[in-house]
Amino acid sequence: MGKLELNKKRKKSALYNTAFELFTTKGLAKTTISDIVENAGVAKGTFYLYFKDKYDIRNHLISHKASQVFLTAYNELQKHEEICDFEDQVLFIIDNILDQFAENHSLVMLISKHLSWGFFTNSLIESPDKDVPAVYTIYQELLAKSTHTYQDPELMMYMILELVSGVSYNTILYQQPLPLDKIKEPLYKVLKSIFKQYRTEE
Repeated sequence: MGKLELNKKRKKSALYNTAFELFTTKGLAKTTISDIVENAGVAKGTFYLYFKDKYDIRNHLISHKASQVFLTAYNELQKHEEICDFEDQVLFIIDNILDQFAENHSLVMLISKHLSWGFFTNSLIESPDKDVPAVYTIYQELLAKSTHTYQDPELMMYMILELVSGVSYNTILYQQPLPLDKIKEPLYKVLKSIFKQYRTEE
C-alpha cells in the first residue's frame, strides 16, 4: 500500500474512531460534523470525500464495527481446528461476539439492534479490506461445508440473529432478565433447537 493510500486509510480510521466515541457518549443528535472533524484532526472537506452527512457515517460505522466484531470472532474460530461442524462454528462465533459486547457496552449500543439478517446480508456483503473476506462470504463458505443441509437457511439465520440481537442488548446493558453468564446456556439450547428444526434430513 502506497503512502497516499495509507494516509487516506488513517484519516478514514480517525473519522470512524472519533464518530464512534462521540455517538456513544454525546449521542447522534448532539454530535455535529464539525465535532467529528475537529476531534479527528481532519478537514471538513475530507469528511465529505467519504460521507454525505453524519447519518451516512453512522451507517458506515455500524457496518465497519460489525465487520470488526465478526472478523475477530472468526479469527478466534480459526485457532480451533477441532470445531468443524457448521452449527458449532456459528455458536462459537456468537459466543465470542457476546463476550466482545460484554467487554464494550458501546458496541452493544451501536451494533446489537442492527444485527438483523437484512443488515447481515446487505451491509456486510462487502469486504472491509482487500486482504480480508467479507463477513457474508465467510458465512456462505461455512454453510457450504456443513454436514447438514437446511431448508430455508436464510430464514434460519434470520431467526438466530434476531434472537441473539434482542438477548444481547437487554442482558448485557440491563442484566435483564438475567446476566449474560446466566443466559448463555438457555440461549444456546434454543439456538440448537432452531438448527435442528431447519435440518432437511431430520
